[in-house]
Amino acid sequence: MKWLEKFIYSVNGKRRKRMMVIIITFVALAASIMMLPTKLVLARMLPGKSANTFSIYVDAPTGSSIEQTHEITDCVVDVLTHEKEVINSEVFLGMGAPLDYAGLVKGSTLKQGENVAEIVVNLTDKHHRKEPSFLMVHRLRPVIQSKCQTLLPQTSIKMIEQPAGPPTMASIVVEVYGENAKSIRHMAEKVKDILTRTKGLVDVDIMADEFYTKYELIADSEKVARSGVSLEQLNKILYLAFEGMGVAVKNSQNSPDQIPLFIVLDKSKMFDKKSKDALDAKLSSLRLMNQRGMMVPVNELVNIVPVKNSPIIFSKDLKKMLNVIAETDMESQVYPLLDAREKMIKEFSKDYIVTKEPGMSTYMFDLHLKDKKTGEKYLLRWDGEMKVTLDTFRDLGGAFIAALILIFLLLVIYYKSFAISGIILGGSFLSIIGVIIGHWVADLVTTYTFFLTATSLIGFIALMGISSRNSLLLIDFTKSLMEEKGMEKREAIAVATATRAKPIMLTAVAIILGSALLATDPIFGGLGVALISGTVAAVVVSLLFVPVLMYGTKAL
Repeated sequence: MKWLEKFIYSVNGKRRKRMMVIIITFVALAASIMMLPTKLVLARMLPGKSANTFSIYVDAPTGSSIEQTHEITDCVVDVLTHEKEVINSEVFLGMGAPLDYAGLVKGSTLKQGENVAEIVVNLTDKHHRKEPSFLMVHRLRPVIQSKCQTLLPQTSIKMIEQPAGPPTMASIVVEVYGENAKSIRHMAEKVKDILTRTKGLVDVDIMADEFYTKYELIADSEKVARSGVSLEQLNKILYLAFEGMGVAVKNSQNSPDQIPLFIVLDKSKMFDKKSKDALDAKLSSLRLMNQRGMMVPVNELVNIVPVKNSPIIFSKDLKKMLNVIAETDMESQVYPLLDAREKMIKEFSKDYIVTKEPGMSTYMFDLHLKDKKTGEKYLLRWDGEMKVTLDTFRDLGGAFIAALILIFLLLVIYYKSFAISGIILGGSFLSIIGVIIGHWVADLVTTYTFFLTATSLIGFIALMGISSRNSLLLIDFTKSLMEEKGMEKREAIAVATATRAKPIMLTAVAIILGSALLATDPIFGGLGVALISGTVAAVVVSLLFVPVLMYGTKAL
């Protein structure tokens, strides 16, 4: 590579050219890093995972009947039947589906009651369809919500995908801590309202039971005794009307056991409206025959007592709390979080004294609130996949810094020179230019957002060794030419760069070809792109930037 030798020899011959190379390199570094705050490259823990199934949670308003919930699920299933990639779907009314990976962490076991349902959707194999499941969910979510949530006001329909990485309750979770349940719920409603108005967040909900009034039927033992009706008769007719019960059995040659005949009053015909008067009217239509053959209305034998429901009590670390959850729709968790947090600080500052968590701790985004009038205190703690993302990037950043320090110390011991060690370390760090730009290019050519993920940072850390090796080869070969053949520094650097360029490039080609398969993987695509683009940047830096710094140091 005589042309490369001449080029490096020419660049090192003039100070202006050397300064231009250094300036261009640092401008490229600054421009690539600025792609993160300007959102040209978005950071996220892991991208969407293409799976063969996903779930749909239906939460109708508290007090809704099973028929109303069934009407909503029928609407959802009707939309799914028009999707050719959907093999089948199964509806679980009044309960959650059998636990899967997503259900274990997203509270599927808490689903119980006539107003809840879960729909499990099975898709064709992910290797045989073009559209990944997370893009299908992204496309179907607005269609299903606009068509089916309007059937019953205050209905919540959430699309639940299988987690791509660490199990978390949701992409963004705000833990609301307070002193009593009612004030916590009131604060949670405010947080939910802000999250709902934040761009990029969907499926916002509060993980808590609604407060409502229900009616208990308590038998009046004195009236029952005087009427000549037994308590057993009264209990049976009430169970028959409201819960249903087996009244007989049927024998069948196709079944080894007797088949019970279960009867329950049709609930769709039971009440015209939800009120105490409607319940009393319906009970008056139910009659029992006493021992004297007279018909006694049931409403004369029971007392209708209104009582408040007993919602589930949530606590963490022995403190009362509620979770407000939200998912991100093809969006990084960090940017909506920062947006929502700024809105909360602005809006809550009117009625509360807002204090931010000091320092760079694990809970650095937490907000402490104190009511200006009552002095009541609240804590808004951020959790979910967002916190995992921040913790992972923090840990990987710490691992990267530790790797830099260790490499630097080893190089100082080997070369006995801080300058040469700094050149090698600086050249290694500059591979980040290729990593970030590579993700930007990948985002331009893919149909969905290509995030800078945790696997991307793993690839960047792995590149440190590759980049360091390139610089080590150049420096050792240059020193050898100067000591053994008596070449002057400028010529030795040019010859060493040209001589080592071919093996450096061949090594880079091997890494790029080996990483090409990773680049197409939905989870490890970031690792593949980081290795490919980072290797290209490392080669350019090693053959251009490092020789310029080598000529400028007096340690050689």
